[in-house]
Amino acid sequence: MAKRSTGSKVFDTLNSFLLLLVAAVMIFPFLYVFSVSFSSVSDFLENDIILWPKEWVTDAYEYILGSKAFIRSLFVTVYVTVVGTAVNLFFTSTMGYALTRNVTGQRTILFLVLFTLLFSAGMIPTYIVVKETFLINTLWALILPIAISPFNLIVMRQFFLSIPEELKEAALIDGANEIQIFSKIILPLSKPALAAFGLFYAVGHWNNYFAGVLYLNDPAKWPIQVILRQIVIVNEPNAALGGHEMSLEALPPPETIQMAAILLATLPILLVYPFLQKHFAKGVMLGSVKG
Repeated sequence: MAKRSTGSKVFDTLNSFLLLLVAAVMIFPFLYVFSVSFSSVSDFLENDIILWPKEWVTDAYEYILGSKAFIRSLFVTVYVTVVGTAVNLFFTSTMGYALTRNVTGQRTILFLVLFTLLFSAGMIPTYIVVKETFLINTLWALILPIAISPFNLIVMRQFFLSIPEELKEAALIDGANEIQIFSKIILPLSKPALAAFGLFYAVGHWNNYFAGVLYLNDPAKWPIQVILRQIVIVNEPNAALGGHEMSLEALPPPETIQMAAILLATLPILLVYPFLQKHFAKGVMLGSVKG
């Protein structure tokens, strides 16, 4: 093994220090949110910055989890995320595969998809379309308008083009039709790509709050991010959570409620990532170059 030079050792040391510094800067907000959410009233009022609670209390979590509005919004978000991601993957994969075949108007359709990468209709025309299709105040308004991401569609198409054509020809010789080829050959080979794009779509649905504010008039249908917006930005935790059985004297500080709500809204999507991590990097890179 070759002996490392002094310059190489100095570079590795500085690089490690820089990466640790960046990691600390990124971890600090999460640590602060975590600590404040478990801090007591006295500990919060006495300290401007809390890195670790002196006294662990769960009043903020008991208050939030005791709210029917928060639990309902959590189920709404889970439903929108699961159904929305399934819709996204279905339309992205089917349309992406169709654009790899010799279909009528393929170039025109592909041009229209690429066109939307550069230009979008805007908020008002999109709202009019949603309204005229009777989606206002329905959960489908959070799903159908973003059923396909043009960028993900293009990358998915490139991934399908990288699959050897010989596999498809062999299936055709054996009597398979296009639907059977897609479902029994293409999709099983596309699991890494589907996992990667599924994660992208799921995170997008989970974090989407603007569509809920724009299209949903009934607070009972609000996703968790809209509730979180009311708690953190509007600073109305009691109104956003629809009242509570706890008396006002027992109400935790708004700041601890905000931090607890942020943590509870972030934790579920973070727990999904480890299950898709092994497919993530491979799925992102597979469609980048046609082999």
